[in-house]
Amino acid sequence: MNQRAPEKVIPFAPSPREQRQTQADGDPIDRSGAAIVSMLQEAVDVAKLNCERAMDIAHKLSLQLRAAEDRIAQLEGEIHHYQERAARAEKWMHRIHSEIEDRFFKDNPAANAPRR
Repeated sequence: MNQRAPEKVIPFAPSPREQRQTQADGDPIDRSGAAIVSMLQEAVDVAKLNCERAMDIAHKLSLQLRAAEDRIAQLEGEIHHYQERAARAEKWMHRIHSEIEDRFFKDNPAANAPRR
């Protein structure tokens, strides 16, 4: 047995039929280049769709934000209105309390007299 390493096999030149087939299919470099360009175009198309989708979402969100800001402004106006009403009600309560104190408990001699 021969212990030598196997020799490297060198392929023959392509036959004329194989050459015609390769030329019909195009050069492998040309095929690779065309495939890469095709993939780049697909990537561009996907990126454009993603960008359009992101812009649509951003627009919808900006409209929602504007609506929320308008609602917040409306609610803040209502808060101010009800705070003013509460302050007026407190003033009335204080006035009514003072009137009751003045009319019923201050100058009433019967209230100051000892009870039997």
